[in-house]
Amino acid sequence: MAPRKSSKPKVNLGPPGRKPGGRNTGSRGSSTSQGAGKSTSRGAKPGPKGVVRRNGSGESDPTRGKARTSAPRAGARRGVEPRRNAPVAKGLGGEQIEGRQAVRELLIGQKRKVREIWIASDIDAAPILDDIEELAHAQRVAILEVPRRKIEETARSEAPQGIIAFAAQLEEASFAEMLKTRNGVPPFLVAVDGVTDPGNLGALLRCCDGAGVTGVVLPKHRAVHVTPTVAKTSAGAVEHVPMTLVSGLPTAIQQMRDKGIWVVGLDDSSRDSLFDIAKFADEGICIVLGAEGSGLSRLVRERCDTIVSIPMLGQVSSLNVSAAAALATYEVTRVREAGRA
Repeated sequence: MAPRKSSKPKVNLGPPGRKPGGRNTGSRGSSTSQGAGKSTSRGAKPGPKGVVRRNGSGESDPTRGKARTSAPRAGARRGVEPRRNAPVAKGLGGEQIEGRQAVRELLIGQKRKVREIWIASDIDAAPILDDIEELAHAQRVAILEVPRRKIEETARSEAPQGIIAFAAQLEEASFAEMLKTRNGVPPFLVAVDGVTDPGNLGALLRCCDGAGVTGVVLPKHRAVHVTPTVAKTSAGAVEHVPMTLVSGLPTAIQQMRDKGIWVVGLDDSSRDSLFDIAKFADEGICIVLGAEGSGLSRLVRERCDTIVSIPMLGQVSSLNVSAAAALATYEVTRVREAGRA
């Protein structure tokens, strides 16, 4: 088997005695004697009863009596993909994370327990994979090599990039805490009114992280939460942006207003410009974004302090919700940064 191309010292990433050739010649850590459906720890030598183990350097660890493992996911055996039709957990979600950057940020954030990581046995070497392996070793997270077919069957996003992590659910932030000024910085919130497309929510969260948003408010019902697609599209921003779920967004908006936070809704029918919000961007502010197509719901619109629109000088009447989020959040950031200067 061809050695992995990497800047690090070469490590035997497959079981000893493997003959070259066959369908899986280019894969790492798989063996014809193990079967296509079984998974192995990355770069380990086989141990008793087929158990394999590795230490942080990629070599077998003779001092350990069994493979380093973590608790299996609820309702599933280790190495068995979760059921596609399993009940959706209550809360923010985020238990299955796909994509290299999303998995890397999951490990960097260290905000929740990571149970294990699957990596395709035929994946090409890349610096980001080395980072993931180092972070996982430091946090004692098991990495399993599995056939790419198993990755693709388990994935719930379009392009998992040969890697899936399984972790505890994302923890909700306190809505009451979001409304407080911290370290002299007034609240800078984004509320999402019924966005159902996971790609849009993921891109929106990535914008929020970049612009310095201090919290994102999501409805509990009739809105997408953190799915594998959301986590991947956000490029790992779900690990860093505080999020909370509220039973009713109109009620939450009223609570913001009671705390002196300006609530600004975005709607393309308004004659007031987004750039008019500069006069109160330095204060506590919440940008409210409507659902794809339908925009802001009636009750949410009525509760906002003001409604503004993004100037559209071409033939298209509106922007995608994630693009609108980028413009609106960075307009607030522009004003705040100018004030600091």
